[in-house]
Amino acid sequence: MFVLKFDVAIIGGGILGTSLSYWISALTNHTVCVIEKENHVAAHASSRNTGVIHSPFYLDPQKKKKIAKAALLSYDLWWDYAKKHHISWKDTGTIELALDESQHHTLEKYLKWGHQNGLDDNDLELLDSGQIKQREPNVRCHSGLFCKKDASTDYGILTEQLFQESQKNGTRFLFSSKIEKIQNQTMTLSNGQSLEFDYLINCAGGHSLNIAKKLGLAKEYSSLHFRGEYWQINEPHASLVSTNIYTVAKFPKFPFLDPHWIKRSDGRTEIGPNAVPVSDPEAYSGLSISQSLTKIAELFSGSSKKLLLNSEFLSLISKEWKSSISKNNMINRVKEFIPKIKPSYFTTRGTAGIRTPIITKKGEFLAETLEVQSDHSLHIINYNSPGATGAPAYSAFLAQQLFDSGVISQSKSAKPDSWNFAKIIDSL
Repeated sequence: MFVLKFDVAIIGGGILGTSLSYWISALTNHTVCVIEKENHVAAHASSRNTGVIHSPFYLDPQKKKKIAKAALLSYDLWWDYAKKHHISWKDTGTIELALDESQHHTLEKYLKWGHQNGLDDNDLELLDSGQIKQREPNVRCHSGLFCKKDASTDYGILTEQLFQESQKNGTRFLFSSKIEKIQNQTMTLSNGQSLEFDYLINCAGGHSLNIAKKLGLAKEYSSLHFRGEYWQINEPHASLVSTNIYTVAKFPKFPFLDPHWIKRSDGRTEIGPNAVPVSDPEAYSGLSISQSLTKIAELFSGSSKKLLLNSEFLSLISKEWKSSISKNNMINRVKEFIPKIKPSYFTTRGTAGIRTPIITKKGEFLAETLEVQSDHSLHIINYNSPGATGAPAYSAFLAQQLFDSGVISQSKSAKPDSWNFAKIIDSL
């Protein structure tokens, strides 16, 4: 059988892999392919998300400097791109709520972080409960941090448009191609096709850690999969609140998100998510506690078994399962700050998505994105929210890293692109 050969092979046709293929195909003369096991781009996390364009006020400017910068820069990149291609965009704003004095101190910290991350003074405003009430009469809280810059869009459609432009630049997308074997600089695909590459970039989302381990990398890490479920509110009750509402996380060291009220760009309003442990990164429906427990139990034989000895973590897991089984349980979480909602207002499930956080050998959840590099590969692991927001700029950063290291060579005759690469890099 004929062997496919590429200079650069990218695993994963999600928003990050597609963005990276776009930059490399636009800025170099290298042959580029994207290997995607589904039959289209953005099949999983890149479409199964809230669609929120996040401003980086809640990101630690020391620990998450790179993704915070990427999110800040990418707001304008996505805005221009959405307008150019007539893709839905809704300026919603976001209010991060504090429900008590302790959480208010967190908002004060977020306000400082937001300014350190580059947000303008008029982008963020710390409001007391009365000021929140004036803006959103149906919201009850101690205080809130209002970010007027947040918006909602459709990342799946944005990725589809970017795919078309990358393809025009010469990128070859190999759809319905699952990797069966990978060794050195050769891989075998599910159709029996062999592929050789000079350099590999792993952007496989929930599968990225397993792919890295196939090449002997990142062996000290483990992962778990958490499904975030939502309920959609019926009309006319969606008008109760017109702004995205988030709440300060009560357990920030764990991936158990506190409830949101989300205004989607297509007009839907959803509440959620919970964080239900599931057996794999595509288990979007059903609740198999036995399979989930089996996945968790795998950690006992790995380096992250300390997590299983954490009684607080196990207690939180049981509560998350309850919220999946009981709609009322989920609604009651939101009633804490929007008292007027009722279970009868929700009859349709929203869009479920899955996050795959990485666990260290100490049994702790890794907060930062992990970039693991070898002589012939780069692996992007633990690329979670605000990953979709930051994808255009973050992928540009990665491309520049590869240029600087000499792994790939930037062409002097770059193809026209929708974004100004040099301007993005200069902002660093």
